[in-house]
Amino acid sequence: MTFDLPNSLIIDTALSVSGLTDYIRLLLEQDEQLRQVWITGEVSSANHHRSGLFFTLQDPDGTAGIKCVVWNSQLPKLAQMPVPGEQLIILGSIRVYPQRGEYQISVWQALPAGAGLQALRYQQLKNRLLAEGLFDVERKRPLPLHPQTIAVVTSPTAAAWGDIQKTLKYRYPGLHVLFSPATVQGEQAPESIVKAIARVERDGRAEVLILSRGGGAVEELACFNDERVVRSLANCSIPVITGIGHQRDESLADLVADASVHTPTAAAETVVPALSELYIQHRQRVAALHEAVDYSSETALNQLQALRNRLKRLRLEKQVQQEIQQLTWKRQQLMQVTMRRSQQAKQHLELLRQKLVSLDPKAVLQRGYAVVRQENGAIARSTTELGVGQDLLIQLGQGEVKVKVMEIKTSHTKGAGEND
Repeated sequence: MTFDLPNSLIIDTALSVSGLTDYIRLLLEQDEQLRQVWITGEVSSANHHRSGLFFTLQDPDGTAGIKCVVWNSQLPKLAQMPVPGEQLIILGSIRVYPQRGEYQISVWQALPAGAGLQALRYQQLKNRLLAEGLFDVERKRPLPLHPQTIAVVTSPTAAAWGDIQKTLKYRYPGLHVLFSPATVQGEQAPESIVKAIARVERDGRAEVLILSRGGGAVEELACFNDERVVRSLANCSIPVITGIGHQRDESLADLVADASVHTPTAAAETVVPALSELYIQHRQRVAALHEAVDYSSETALNQLQALRNRLKRLRLEKQVQQEIQQLTWKRQQLMQVTMRRSQQAKQHLELLRQKLVSLDPKAVLQRGYAVVRQENGAIARSTTELGVGQDLLIQLGQGEVKVKVMEIKTSHTKGAGEND
């Protein structure tokens, strides 16, 4: 669609930016209704500056918000100091700032209007999750010491993602980083964060997860107080660390996470050690080990020398020499006794041998005696055992003869007490 308008008409009717802004400023600042207006809402954020207190007032449901300022000269006059989460009724006037194309309420007075609905909902949810034990210290898992794969959930356009990449690359080159993008502001943020965490779970490679954002006003961080996000973090199968970039109030995501820090950079620094620091620690351990070995070796040498000195003081060598001499003398005595007893045994043996020789029947036979045996081999000791015609065997000193009994002569020997 085109407009066929004379150039002169366009030039005459076109407004400059400052002209349009001045026109809007006049409309707002000169409006009787807006020159002194009462507004009720919930304080979502408040920051002190040199010139005054700047805060945002929004509807409890978060559908609309307006920036407000209380100049330093007016602060002592306020009945209620604006505090995040508090419901206020403020009195002020509209002021337009042409340089930024913005408008805000210049506050004259602030009155308490009870606890803010948003803060009340936050506290109620916090108490309920606390009762379930989701914030218990016992649930928190330690972060892995040397993870090789890390998952990051944040916005792909946020500075937080760049800060995390830079920090991880500097501290631990070669680390595997899985990026699961998510919207981290607005109504769609909670569902987007939950889906991003679910992608990490399905992938199964990450050992730890970083949930991060680069900070912002309280209303911009509302997604980190959403129950869906909190329960997703609580049910995550791997340890979670948050680095949401705010240093005032902790979010529910911070409370349920296994670890939490205030910035994305701090989260990256916490989740992995610096290789340079690991190398320094390794060198320190090596040096300590060498020192311990040297100390042990020196201590052992000192102990050995002390024992040597002690042996010298005890004159053990002289005692050993004396013992050797005593052993030599006792050995000689033992040999003498043994030889003497052996000689005595030999002599006794010879005596026994001679007795045996003298008792040997063969020796008797050698002296001219004979042994008479009957046919059955029995030795004949008396004539009463023999009969005429009986064959006998006579054993001589050399050989044997067989004879026959031709006659038997008996001899009568007087017994004791017999008379002649």
